[in-house]
Amino acid sequence: MPENKPVIGLSWEPKLPQLSFGTKKSSNEVPGASAVYKPSSELMDGLFVPPNDPKKVNKLLRKQIKDTTGKNWFDMPAPTITPELKRDLQLLKLRGAMDPKRHYKKSGSKSKTLPKYFQVGTVIEPASEYYSGRLTKKERKTTLTEELLSDRNLGEYRKRKVREIEARNRPGGVDKWKNRGPQSRKRAKQRRH
Repeated sequence: MPENKPVIGLSWEPKLPQLSFGTKKSSNEVPGASAVYKPSSELMDGLFVPPNDPKKVNKLLRKQIKDTTGKNWFDMPAPTITPELKRDLQLLKLRGAMDPKRHYKKSGSKSKTLPKYFQVGTVIEPASEYYSGRLTKKERKTTLTEELLSDRNLGEYRKRKVREIEARNRPGGVDKWKNRGPQSRKRAKQRRH
C-alpha cells in the first residue's frame, strides 16, 4: 500500500514545449502573436518560455533595448513629445521671425520633422547678472511659448508686422484706376493710338 506523504510547500513542474529549430512556419502557429502578447497556447502553466529560435530571440532583444543616442552621446534617451514640447520645438525652428534685430544661421535640415533626441534644461543666471540679465518671478513661465506670448516688445513687433502684411494685401480701390508704373503708361499710349 503506497503511503501518502503530506506535501510541504509547493510542488510544481513546468511543462516544456516541444522546440523546433526549423525556419519553416508550422501550420499550428497562431497569427498575431507578438513579443508582448502571447496566446495561451504559448504559455506553459501561465509562464512565458522564451523561444529557442535565434531569430525570435534577437527580435525580442531588439525590442527590449532602450531608445538612446549611444555611448558617444552618453546614452541620451529619446524624450516623450508632449504638445507643449512640440510647440516649443516649432518656435525654436521659427526663431528667425521673432526678433528683427537677431539673425540666425539657416538650419541644416529643411525638413519639418522634429528632432528625435534632445534635452530641455533651465538656464541659471550667475550672481553677477542679478539686475541685468535676470528674469523676475513674474516674467518666468513654464514653457518657452508662454514666455514669448507674455513679452510686450515681441507682441508689439508681431502686431506691427501683421498690420503691414494686411495693408499690403488689402485691395485699395478700383483695380483699373491703379497706377502700375510703366505698364499703365503703355496701355494709355495704346488707347490713344
